[in-house]
Amino acid sequence: MRVTGWLVMVVCLMLAACSVHHGAVEEQGPLFVKKSWHALPGWRSAELANSLKALRQGCTALAKKEAWQQICAEASLLDVDNSDGLHHFFENHFTPYQLRNGDGSAEGLITGYYEPLLYGSREKTKRFRYPVFGVPDDLLVVDLSELYPQLKGMRLRGRIEGRRIVPYYDRAGIDADHAPRGKEILWVDDQIGLFFLQVQGSGRVELPDGSIVKLGYADQNGYPYASIGKRLVEMGELTLEQVTLQSIRQWGLDHPDRLSALLNSNPSYVFFREMPDTQQSAVGAMGVPLTGGYSMAVDRRVIPMGMPVFLATTWPGSDKPLNRLMLAQDTGGAIKGTIRGDFFWGFGAEAGREAGSMKQQGRMWVLFPNGEKPAVNKVSR
Repeated sequence: MRVTGWLVMVVCLMLAACSVHHGAVEEQGPLFVKKSWHALPGWRSAELANSLKALRQGCTALAKKEAWQQICAEASLLDVDNSDGLHHFFENHFTPYQLRNGDGSAEGLITGYYEPLLYGSREKTKRFRYPVFGVPDDLLVVDLSELYPQLKGMRLRGRIEGRRIVPYYDRAGIDADHAPRGKEILWVDDQIGLFFLQVQGSGRVELPDGSIVKLGYADQNGYPYASIGKRLVEMGELTLEQVTLQSIRQWGLDHPDRLSALLNSNPSYVFFREMPDTQQSAVGAMGVPLTGGYSMAVDRRVIPMGMPVFLATTWPGSDKPLNRLMLAQDTGGAIKGTIRGDFFWGFGAEAGREAGSMKQQGRMWVLFPNGEKPAVNKVSR
């Protein structure tokens, strides 16, 4: 079936089934302003040992690229306890560019995410009744760039109905009448916890015998993400300042009869795959394990995967400075925009508390390998 370019875009808009992995860049586009190292707040005092560890993880995916070969080779030999040596390494191999919005402003939103722990079972029981699904057999994924290179990063998700491609089922449809039977990986006991698992994109489930199942993102139903926190604000249930993962959970516990309707206001639905037991951490969009506190999700149409990003923000819920060299190793449906980051806090309850309350303003400097530059039309001098 041949589809013209304009028709593809119409189909995407009408069906809400085209996933642009990382969202649209603002019309004015991002600006990259070349800076000296002195412009990075707290750079000389930054602790870089864990930043290096995150870079080494990224090198498993980047080391074959010409611009990264020497960087990754030297990174593997560095002493993580030599602070001066680590600073010299980054200063010798990278050039910082401050990221600015199209209007010239330098701040954007920094949120947080984490790897949650749920409790579940391989069998459905009265307690464990909420299914975690793998990818349905009838989910159709079309990479539009194979037909039209200008649509790189866009995929059409849907299903076949007769001779037509129609949208895949939304969250309400999946939860009601169109669940992918036979694709249950396991069942959990927490409806809103399962929703948060989908938002985070990965997590762990403890079974009754104490064993742990690690889950990773496998695919998605093609609908754009819609924030249930924003929906609660629109409903007058919470103020914008009150919205955290914890306050949303509490609202759900207080209003069990209204919870399903709230969750269904986000039509997006994530499917999972079981990860190897040897996997030490959640795996990001780069395909490498994330480093808690040092990996970040970004809009990859603005920041290429694998780039070191110096982040100047504040600790969750405070004005205490948090200046850190992060690695752009993940992305997400809600991470759209120029200066937009999602800080990965790691695994467990403490990581969840930090992630759930993180809604900070922040600035970013992207470190490009020497000889590499942002696109010419995005550079401001």
